[in-house]
Amino acid sequence: MPPIAAELGPDERARYARQLALPEIGESGQLRLRRASVLVIGCGGLGSPAATYLASAGVGTLGLMDGDRVELSNLQRQFLHGTGDIGRLKVESAAEMLRALNPHTELQLFPARFERGHESLLASFNFIVDATDNFGSKFAIADACHVAGKPYSHGGIRGFFGQTMTVFPGQSTCYRCVFEAPPPSSDEPARGPLGAVPGVIGAIQAAEAIRFVVGVGKLLVDRLVTFDGNAVSFRSIPLRRNPDCPLCHG
Repeated sequence: MPPIAAELGPDERARYARQLALPEIGESGQLRLRRASVLVIGCGGLGSPAATYLASAGVGTLGLMDGDRVELSNLQRQFLHGTGDIGRLKVESAAEMLRALNPHTELQLFPARFERGHESLLASFNFIVDATDNFGSKFAIADACHVAGKPYSHGGIRGFFGQTMTVFPGQSTCYRCVFEAPPPSSDEPARGPLGAVPGVIGAIQAAEAIRFVVGVGKLLVDRLVTFDGNAVSFRSIPLRRNPDCPLCHG
């Protein structure tokens, strides 16, 4: 992280008062957040809580990437958007909401789906949040973060269930160590998710990014945390790097 030189203004001290009161964050941690840059890929169910908590926490630069437009069926879980936003690009409606929430956060908008060839976008960001909803993007993000050496948080949801893990490329268990390749395409209709499930997982992803920037706590490295929304229970599954992983050892 760059050296800390600036001071917080009066508005920032009032806005972040509860965080400043945390010994683990304090003023130095808040200044780190101000100087940090986080890219959230996906402005839907996972991206809504992730981006909201990152902006409200005071992350200085927040990138938003998504090529989709708001649909009525999104609104059950994607609270960055409202009924009046139907038809708008998600990055645009999300940015409007986040600017109203915290004008101190600079937003960078990328109205496109993350695909191979977008690796250069990662260069200016300290941490990546994978908040996408399809396997193609997830594998592309994992591969790009590995090449760029960027830490990232994976989040996934289905029905009443969610999962998340954090990856330090070349150092920890990566996405391909756990999920070697995308599953075969299926014509099975989408079921869910329960709207609160991505809220839970996306909030954890935001917490991972914040704790990475500030440098506190034990991140979800070499661990996959799963959430069962039916039983309201969490499980932490230890992970090991796969010696045959095509990404880590290819």
